[in-house]
Amino acid sequence: MHMTLRQLTLFKAVAQHLSFTRAAAELCLTQPAVSIQIKQLEGHMGMSLFEQIGKRIFLTDAGRELYGACEDIFARIDALEISLNELQGSIKGQLKLSVVTTAAYFTPHLFKAFLQQYPQVHLNLNVTNRTSILERLANNEDDLVIMGQVPERLHVTAHQFLENPLVVLAPPQHPLVEQSNIPLKRLAQETILFREVGSGTRLAIERCFATQDLELQTNMELGSSDAIKQGVMAGLGISVLSQHTVTLELATGALKLLDVENFPLKRYWYVAHLTEKKLSLVARTFLDFLLTNSQNVIQDVYQLLNDGGQGLSELSK
Repeated sequence: MHMTLRQLTLFKAVAQHLSFTRAAAELCLTQPAVSIQIKQLEGHMGMSLFEQIGKRIFLTDAGRELYGACEDIFARIDALEISLNELQGSIKGQLKLSVVTTAAYFTPHLFKAFLQQYPQVHLNLNVTNRTSILERLANNEDDLVIMGQVPERLHVTAHQFLENPLVVLAPPQHPLVEQSNIPLKRLAQETILFREVGSGTRLAIERCFATQDLELQTNMELGSSDAIKQGVMAGLGISVLSQHTVTLELATGALKLLDVENFPLKRYWYVAHLTEKKLSLVARTFLDFLLTNSQNVIQDVYQLLNDGGQGLSELSK
């Protein structure tokens, strides 16, 4: 039996997506090219790896066996690359990260600063919601994950690396903008735009209101922080978001902070991994970078934004 690493790479992608089209797109190939390689692999093995039922494909028993072997093979190759890099003392190789969608507003600045120091690191970034982050964390799919709330039901090691204040936002013309120390009870009367159920930000808000036995009767659920910001600017209601998501809007005056009792809610960003996971040299280096440099990098970004147009041009460099 003769098979190549390329064929195994293509098979693994198809098996993960259960789709030739999505696997081809991920690997920047045409679907026919992927199909030909899989057919050749099946020919070498003498058995089918996928079966088609209707418009969907599924792994056969042989396919499931090969997929398990692929996981093993590529994990060993990754481990070998890490070991060789560590022997050389060089910081290079792949860094697989997943971040919650809210963190995508500030993490690119951290990645830029890190990659300037370690240009031979290849960043593989996945941006998704909290539910998917928890699944990926449980399945050990990434080197590290960045999230706003540490899961209670997983055995993880998590490090605080940056403050994550939650602030109350309103459009500039909102009547509460001019008021001070607004009671939480008054805020509960407003239409509040929320992220989806299960998001870290929403959980924090609900817990805050629950401390005063307040129920949020009037709310609207939107699927992203960008949609919420647009909704607030359009006058659909107010919202509570991480301050990191609204830095630009606050600097330009498109949104205003409300002075509400108990706010900002003091929270933190965490970088986490399964406790039993052995971090690669690249992952350990990135973790150390976050713990040491995050605050200064983000403060510099805020300063540039507050400096106006010149600052924005500097950020794009």
